[in-house]
Amino acid sequence: MHRHLAALLFFAGAVSAQSAPNPRIAALITDLAKTRTPQQVALSPDGKLLAWTGDSNLHLIMTAALDQDRVLSPDTASKPGNTATSACKSSHPTWSADSTQLAFLSDCDLHGAKSPQSQLWIFTPATNGVRQLTHLTGNLDEPQFSPDGKTIAFLFVSNATRSAGATDAMQPAIGVIGQDNIEVQTVKTVEVATGYVPKNNLTDLHIYEFSWSPDSSRIVYTAAPSPGENNWWVARLYAVGIDASKPEFKAKESLLEPQMLVDPNTIPGPLHGLQITLPRFSPDGKNIAFLGGLMSDFGSNGGDLYITSSEGKDTHPFTEGRKASIAWFQWVGADHVLISEHERGKVHVAILGTSGHQMPFTSQNFDGTLGSGASVLSLSVSPSTRNVAFFASSFEKAPEVYFGSPGNLHQVTHLNDTLKPSWGKSESIEYTNDGFNLQGFLLYPAHYDPAKKYGLITYVHGGPSGANASMWPTAAFGPAPFSALDYFVFLPNPRGSFGQGETFTQANRRDFGYGDLRDILAGLDLLEKKLPIDPTREGITGWSYGGYMTMFAVTQTHRFHAAVAGAGVSNWLSYYGENSIDQWMTPFFGDTVYNDPAVYAKSSPITFVKEARTPTLIVVGDRDGECPAPQSFEFWHALRAQKVPTELVVYPNEGHHFREEAHRVDVLTRALNWFNTQMPAQGPTGALAR
Repeated sequence: MHRHLAALLFFAGAVSAQSAPNPRIAALITDLAKTRTPQQVALSPDGKLLAWTGDSNLHLIMTAALDQDRVLSPDTASKPGNTATSACKSSHPTWSADSTQLAFLSDCDLHGAKSPQSQLWIFTPATNGVRQLTHLTGNLDEPQFSPDGKTIAFLFVSNATRSAGATDAMQPAIGVIGQDNIEVQTVKTVEVATGYVPKNNLTDLHIYEFSWSPDSSRIVYTAAPSPGENNWWVARLYAVGIDASKPEFKAKESLLEPQMLVDPNTIPGPLHGLQITLPRFSPDGKNIAFLGGLMSDFGSNGGDLYITSSEGKDTHPFTEGRKASIAWFQWVGADHVLISEHERGKVHVAILGTSGHQMPFTSQNFDGTLGSGASVLSLSVSPSTRNVAFFASSFEKAPEVYFGSPGNLHQVTHLNDTLKPSWGKSESIEYTNDGFNLQGFLLYPAHYDPAKKYGLITYVHGGPSGANASMWPTAAFGPAPFSALDYFVFLPNPRGSFGQGETFTQANRRDFGYGDLRDILAGLDLLEKKLPIDPTREGITGWSYGGYMTMFAVTQTHRFHAAVAGAGVSNWLSYYGENSIDQWMTPFFGDTVYNDPAVYAKSSPITFVKEARTPTLIVVGDRDGECPAPQSFEFWHALRAQKVPTELVVYPNEGHHFREEAHRVDVLTRALNWFNTQMPAQGPTGALAR
């Protein structure tokens, strides 16, 4: 125990002790750090005003004058022409249905003084008036106006010590495990006119997301027993009456009485055992649509659309068999929905009938990735004008905000106009293996010369339910920086990925590391035949499931000459009892580790670790609940025992997704240096200096 703790502290301390990076790497990271990234976009329902956030500031623009941008915060709301950045952190803009009021979260008061936490504010564009609605202690998130504009509902964790969700740093495992220090996220409401917040809670369950009924009388939501970060994979669909205008609602201080509508754990048919997300009432209130599929992370959406009655009857899919993974949708009529979906490396936006038929008047493909901040691939929509707003980026284009019709978009922001890619060109590649038609991306070396040979790094995405996509990088771990240092970079989307429908996503169930690895190696075979790749300088890397695949790959083949495993899993058997999210495993492995240990053992890198020869850098956060640090220690220990070159770096106070900028930069720097040391890239002036 003491040796384990000492090692943890030693490698965490090594973060600051890293030697100076290669000057070319340092210059690259400086360039990457110039990127400014929009985070949220909210188009008013009448299409006249556009709110967006970036650099912790909230901006407001009239869509008739896209070059007139103002910064909005509690202390500057009365200044229509204000363009000065604010010290306030303002976020989560959301409009009332009549477009007359904008709600947002901010951690400043009316005088610009910082508060200990964010509160909910209301801004009225017609008068430039602003007022504070809440005075709560805890974490507020995802505010939504009721359709009648009288109430705002929001997610709330009372006295929160961390952000809700499995990717944030977990609390230290002390006290009575599973009982102490449990933080439950619920939905609270506030009256817009008075700021009154009823004392009652909807439920004692952990609520993940919600939406209003069109008559403002009900809320539909997904929820599961606490701890919430562990149980999203078994969440059910509920609805509850929440008419805040009724005296009995205000008077009731106990739990309300929700109605359970859909339980994927017991329902027969294609939804059985899958995950659900994005519940939305139809405009007439008679039905509820939601997304159902095999999903490995809350917020990483992909699957089919299902519909059920408002009472939870006749639940069925209406996109079953679609050869794409729907990620987001919004009702645009009584029997039509606007969708965005992963489709073979692109984003496809379309309108579908609830019969599943695609409507011809809206169908648009986008290269790259996009979103509004509300959900992955989400759009902010003005129903009356049929315009949309979102931010988007690709390997070729830095992130900006866009507005207009899907076929006639206008660039709103110019945050990154001066930035140009420092990496090579990208292309989508397609190939076949084991009867699957596969897709992935290839980044060329930045200074590509077909007369020279180059190393190649395979970048495996997380998930496994996820997808590699064309996306502008930041100064953090990712594929493009390797291309900037003159490697080919292969980004495969093997079986198990989003992008080709639910059957394809489910194709690696009970088969982790086998069919998906064969798909990846088949892609490498193809690239070696077509391009000047030096097979003695091939490496592999990834984070989360990509970190696991990196660990597994180096035990299955000696093809890779260097590896970097970020937040990986080395032993599925021990992992089952260590992680904070074990409910995700049964849908993918088919049973618990106690009932079927063999299926877990056959996919564990530690089972085959005596075959490993590849020099491997391992990085992880010390409070990672999704892929706990002991998994990285276990693999590092095994490699070191066999004299395989390895290094383990543990980052303090980090979860699965790193929050500290210095740590994100350090991970990228170490990864670049590791490949440079183990298999140096050839650039315009030869190999990088070691």
